[in-house]
Amino acid sequence: MRRSLALGALALLILPLVAQAMTVEEFLARAAALRDKGAAAPAPELDQLRDEIRTAAEAYRAVIDSARATGGKPRSCPPPKGQAKIDSATLIAAFQKIPRAQRGTSVRTAFFSFMDKRYPCR
Repeated sequence: MRRSLALGALALLILPLVAQAMTVEEFLARAAALRDKGAAAPAPELDQLRDEIRTAAEAYRAVIDSARATGGKPRSCPPPKGQAKIDSATLIAAFQKIPRAQRGTSVRTAFFSFMDKRYPCR
């Protein structure tokens, strides 16, 4: 009985730490809500969306760098780190073009696809 309670308590502590990937649908809904709030939008909400994109961008860059480091063909050819400037309106517009039936995909997957199309290797 004690062990079950301890395991249950541990699960309650760990579950919030196990983050699920944000979907494109959720990202777009949260971005729209922030846009509607304007200047009254809470900074932590905005930071969460920025962090989601930043995490996807860092993962993307790691995949590109890893391919190059091992002599493989990168999935795309973006400019050097820090030079691929993408504003939020451009990214949101790209996400909005994703058919509703496919918006259950993760922001990371959608970001990778966006970058692949934007920076194809020539």
